[in-house]
Amino acid sequence: MKKLVAYIKPFKLETALTRLPESGVVGVFVGECRGYGRQKGQLELYKGAEYELTFLPKACVEVYCEDEAVAAVEKALLEGARTGRIGDGKVMLTDVEQAEQF
Repeated sequence: MKKLVAYIKPFKLETALTRLPESGVVGVFVGECRGYGRQKGQLELYKGAEYELTFLPKACVEVYCEDEAVAAVEKALLEGARTGRIGDGKVMLTDVEQAEQF
């Protein structure tokens, strides 16, 4: 079993989730988080004053799937979340050694 963790822009969350294939996906968990990568935050204007947003809002998507479904799930996440601009996010893949239901 594999675990894919994707940090994506929040407005692309629904698009990315609707593209996930049904076969092979064991579980999906979604959360809100904040962070930055190469873009190092951004400058915002509020009531005429400039301030820097160091940590930008992101959506964290954890997908658990069978080994043979990894390529399809990763492709679906990338196609659903990509905008082509800096700050699109990251997808990371790890092995799950043991998973138990309780």
